[in-house]
Parts: sequence; C-alpha cells; structure tokens
Amino acid sequence: MTERAIQLRISFRMLLLFLGCLLSQGVLCAQMRIRLATLLPQGTSQHHTLEAMGQQWKSGTGGALSLTIYAGGTMGSEKEMVSRMRLGQLQAATLSVGGLSEIDPAVGAIQKIPLLYRSLDEMEYVRTKLQADLESRMEQKGFVAICWSDAGWVYILSRYPYARPEEFKKGKIFVTADDHEEVELVNRLGFQAVPLEWSDVFLSLQTGMLDTVPITPFYAEASQLDTVAKHLLKLKYVPLVGATVLTKRTWDALSPEQRAVVLKAAAEAGKEIQARSRLESEEAIEAMKKRSGLQVHPASADLQEEWHRFAESVYPKMRGTMIPADIFDKTLDLVAQYRAEQTKSHP
Repeated sequence: MTERAIQLRISFRMLLLFLGCLLSQGVLCAQMRIRLATLLPQGTSQHHTLEAMGQQWKSGTGGALSLTIYAGGTMGSEKEMVSRMRLGQLQAATLSVGGLSEIDPAVGAIQKIPLLYRSLDEMEYVRTKLQADLESRMEQKGFVAICWSDAGWVYILSRYPYARPEEFKKGKIFVTADDHEEVELVNRLGFQAVPLEWSDVFLSLQTGMLDTVPITPFYAEASQLDTVAKHLLKLKYVPLVGATVLTKRTWDALSPEQRAVVLKAAAEAGKEIQARSRLESEEAIEAMKKRSGLQVHPASADLQEEWHRFAESVYPKMRGTMIPADIFDKTLDLVAQYRAEQTKSHP
C-alpha cells in the first residue's frame, strides 16, 4: 500500500471518529420539515398560535423539527388538504370537523348535528367521551390527532333578516363543496344548497349567488363577510370543532422524545386557540357592528323552540348517512347523560 493510500485511510477513519463524537453528543441530527395546511386566515391569533407551536417544536427538538404553515386555504379545501396528506405533499393540517369527516365520518357527530348542544360544556363533555374512539378510527385511516379545540358557536349570517326555518328556504344557503351528503340533505329539507369553496363565499354573497352562511363571528369578520351580509341570527346552531392532525407516517418517524415535545406544544396551542376564539367571537360581533352596521337578531325562547323542533326532525335523516348510526346514538346518549348529571348535581 502506498504512503498516499495509508494517509487517506487514516484521514477517513479520523473523519468517521469525529462524526461519531458529534452524533454521540447530539450535535448532528436528522431534520424533518412538517408542512401544515389550514383554512385559518393568515395573521389571525389562531395562525400566530400555530406559529408559536412550530417554534416550540423546533426549540424542543434541538432544531430537528421545523414547521411550515400554509394558511388561508392556500392548499385548497379541507378535502384537498386531506388528499395532499395521503399523497405525502403535506404532513399535517388543522382541520374543522368538515375536514376531519373526510378521514372518518364518525367525527361529524361532534359538530354536524344541529342545535344538539345547549352549551359548549356539553359539547366538550361529549367530545372528551368520544375522543379515544374517534382517534382510534382516524389512526386506522392513517392519521394521528395531536390536539382538539373549538372556536365557539356557529351563527347564521345572511343578506336578509331571516329568522324562522321557513324563511331561510327563500334564500340560497352555503354548503362546503366537498360535503355531498350535506348538500343532498339540505336540498331534501326544502332549502337551496349552494356548494362552494370558502374562498368563493365573499364574491357569491356580493353577487347574490348566495344569501346565507352558517359561520363563526371571528371568521366572518376576518373574511369581511359582514360588508356584504349584514344580518346575524344569534342562534347556537352548532359549535365549530376542529383538531390538528399528523399523518401516521410522520408520527411514526418521530422519536419518543420528539413525540412528547409535539404533543405538549400542540395541547397548549389547542387550549389557546379555543380560549382566544371564544373570546374573539363576541369581540368580532362588536367590531362588525361598528364596521358595517351588522344587525344582530337574538333568538327568542319561542324561536329557539321552533328551531329545535325543526332540527330534531332532521336527525333521522342524518343517522346512518352523514354520521354512522352507532356514533350518532352514542352522541345523543352522552348529551342526555350530561344533562342528567347536571340535574343531579344542581337540582
């Protein structure tokens, strides 16, 4: 062996030794970039909370994890986000129940049953009781939920001062384009469903193609929908519930230590998004009243009773179609259980 070859071999061995020392000290580590998509508008408090979560992932893993957020629907509808995750183009998403139902329709039980809940505490009770089952179902489909939260109540925003169910049948109601079962249900009930992407709602309200949008106040304000639809029926229609999910492929690639960091930061983010969203709901209503002259129409006790009778007539049409029958029944049982417990503790 020549002297040059001996020197090269020694240099190579020294390099391997040096790299081994770096690895043993945790200096050199594999990096993973997680791409997360959401409909949450960029610049909102919820978006900033997700950014802070990403910073915690990065600092807590020594730079091994980085988070890139695609906000405001830049990756398409929630159905498209789920498809992109399945294809490996995205590794995560913060989704509403509408998007989560694309993974497993059982998740729809938390949100899609209209006027089921009297309070957000009721919804949280049901969500907590169903969570293990829903997460198991989603994991079997290749997704891992790392946190849950809600954004408060969805109310009904309209171009006209509609109040009763029959009045809304005069207009055209927004339904997400991907939710074919809901489109069919809305039409069967005598309403006129207009399936659209969220990005098309403003222009459709402006042109009269659309009259009515069930929506949370903070999202209505952020999207400036109040400038083209100035009537809000303050009826607790459904809570807006969501979760941040990772693909199971991404989750499985994380070390136990990284998973702990991800879960801790995500849980904190979920709590903050929920707290901020609920608070900002009322703030958004006041802001829209000042900005556009939004007229808020409270729902009287009689009107609420009329809506509840209407909603309950819809339930049989949802059971076993939009929502699996076993989960639908369990959800209603849990609501009844919660109310019984509350009556017993507060007679």
